[in-house]
Amino acid sequence: MLALFLLSLVLCKSGILVGSLNDEGLALLSFKQSIREDPEGSMSNWNYSDENPCSWNGVTCKEQRVISVSIPKKKLSGFLSSSLGDLSQLRHVNLRNNNLFGSLPVGLFQAEGLQSLVLFGNSLSGPVHSEIGKLKFLQNVDLSYNFFNGSIPTSLLQCKRLRTLDLGQNNFTGSLPDGFGASLVSLEKLDLSFNKFSGPIPSDVGNLSNLQGTVDLSHNLFSGPIPASLGNLPEKVYIDLTYNKLTGPIPQTGALMNRGPTAFIGNPGLCGPPLKNPCSSDAAGANSPSSYPFLPNNYPPQGTSDNARKNGSGKGLSKSVVIAIIVSDIIGIFLIGLIFSYCYSRFLPCSKRKDQNGYEFGKGWKRRKECLCFTKDESEMLSDNVEQYDLVTLDSHVSFDLDELLKASAFVLGKSGIGIVYKVVLEDGLPLAVRRLGEGGSQRFKEFQIEVEAIGKIRHPNIVPLRAYYWSVDEKLLIYDYIPNGNLSTAIHGKPGMTSFAPLPWSVRVKIMKGIAKGLAYLHECSPKKYVHGDLKPSNVLLGSNLEPKISDFGLGRLANIAGGSPTLQSNRIASEKLHQRQQSNVPSELATVSSVANFGSYYQAPEALKVVKPSQKWDAYSYGVILLEMITGRMPVVQVGASEMDIVSWIQLCIEEKKPLADVLDPYLADDADKEEEMIAVLKIAMACTHSSPERRPTMRHVSDALERLTASSD
Repeated sequence: MLALFLLSLVLCKSGILVGSLNDEGLALLSFKQSIREDPEGSMSNWNYSDENPCSWNGVTCKEQRVISVSIPKKKLSGFLSSSLGDLSQLRHVNLRNNNLFGSLPVGLFQAEGLQSLVLFGNSLSGPVHSEIGKLKFLQNVDLSYNFFNGSIPTSLLQCKRLRTLDLGQNNFTGSLPDGFGASLVSLEKLDLSFNKFSGPIPSDVGNLSNLQGTVDLSHNLFSGPIPASLGNLPEKVYIDLTYNKLTGPIPQTGALMNRGPTAFIGNPGLCGPPLKNPCSSDAAGANSPSSYPFLPNNYPPQGTSDNARKNGSGKGLSKSVVIAIIVSDIIGIFLIGLIFSYCYSRFLPCSKRKDQNGYEFGKGWKRRKECLCFTKDESEMLSDNVEQYDLVTLDSHVSFDLDELLKASAFVLGKSGIGIVYKVVLEDGLPLAVRRLGEGGSQRFKEFQIEVEAIGKIRHPNIVPLRAYYWSVDEKLLIYDYIPNGNLSTAIHGKPGMTSFAPLPWSVRVKIMKGIAKGLAYLHECSPKKYVHGDLKPSNVLLGSNLEPKISDFGLGRLANIAGGSPTLQSNRIASEKLHQRQQSNVPSELATVSSVANFGSYYQAPEALKVVKPSQKWDAYSYGVILLEMITGRMPVVQVGASEMDIVSWIQLCIEEKKPLADVLDPYLADDADKEEEMIAVLKIAMACTHSSPERRPTMRHVSDALERLTASSD
């Protein structure tokens, strides 16, 4: 009897222990049991001894209810348990990049508050059940890189709040449901690539006005014409329709206009611009030429076209015509030989030509009669035998070629008066930034080559390196390193739509100030041509992985001009005369205000830019001073003063005149760095010196850099 009593007591205590875990914890433990392997122990603290699962790895709770299960990249192997659907308040599931297999359980969709379902990079298969339509709050679905099949359930259209739909790299089939575009109007990202979707592209896809980045419908079986309504998508959206079975003319409307052929390759039935395949009966059998990203219809000829072969109307050339062609070729070769001999006798290599004193022209810029000579560095800088349709590398570490670059995934980063900038990700994961310059300037290749390859020699940790370029008659590309953390303007002020903003602490701001100064000093004094940037502003200062500053876009205006683009640098320099009149006097009462600010870029330009065409190093010093003021005050380059607006230089001068307290000038976010007040005042003085109305009174960037180094060294 005693033994029986003790046994019952143990069982009772065991029952109390098991019963201590709430229902949500039991549901998660059921999910854990479906996981066969957990090599990194990501679920090691999931056990029955807790009252609730809110302290478990990967589990987030709100008011003791599970709202998120997030265990990405942990090599979990097993299948998804439908018990996750028992979590009534579940909002987010993130199990990406694991080794999960099996189907998507229908029971998961019982969690009707689910907002985000991220499962990409697993081995899940089977169809997506129509029960997904129950998820009225669903915003983010990423099932890419799995083995799902079947068609998209029509019920998905009931998820009106859906913002991301990524089904790429699966085995989905069938056509898109009717009303796809009309129903999912909140979509911001759409990727259906590398599936087996078929049928026509719904015409209402053009209603998806919130789409961003790349709309990827590539590598499917879509057929029929391209609906003209796709042109209604936002202009910055890149529409990838490659490798389908689309036919007919490419609509020249809206977002479909000014696209290179790379958005349409792999569709032999398509015709019309930007393809070389015209929409006519004569070209019905013509094959579309190979095409590459960013390039319009100017990629190097791929051989004799079908049209050229048809010029003979199917008849062979007569014997007399063949003889005439051969004779003409012989005469032409003879004449070319004579011309070459003449030129060689008159234009000997500079290294072997000497003047009367025996001076060799192989060193130094010298011109004597017809002999134009470069310095040794300059001659080495020019790529020998460059083909105008080749990717020209400017760095020995560049390992990609034109095909690899231009077949990579591309996303629009932004547009300006000097072309579109794309982020390109190569197959090996290397990100690059590619700028399209223009579609003209066919006669100025050598001039462009000299300029771009001189810029390509610039190597400094605070300057974005130019790695390669491409030139053809109708297309010029510049390839840079991709800098991951955006630009300084966003880091200082944030941008519209940002849900969170983390202001930069003073130590980071000083680091950025010093880096910009070092980069400019290098451009001014150490670069091969002692460059002037000429258009420095926070949006042209990019931030690297450790928030180190990297100056971008120097020399861009010159290259755009040669390439036949439409540079806006000059218009940026010429702001309102009323604004620049402020520099004619140091009296704040005479400092002009402006009632409307259309272009902030002009506020970084030195006042003498209105009168002098050629930029100088002192222009850069002024622009740098304005950037310093922005970083110190946290204000835009235009400050609201009462009912009017005043540029930041004038506003600072006015604050000094009126003896405003320092707290009224400094960025409020710097309140936590009050112990650095003396340092801030010193930087403010440097900024005022850089923005002096007289160019001669402004310091050189070398002096500025040295002053900042001494300042921070003394405070350490």
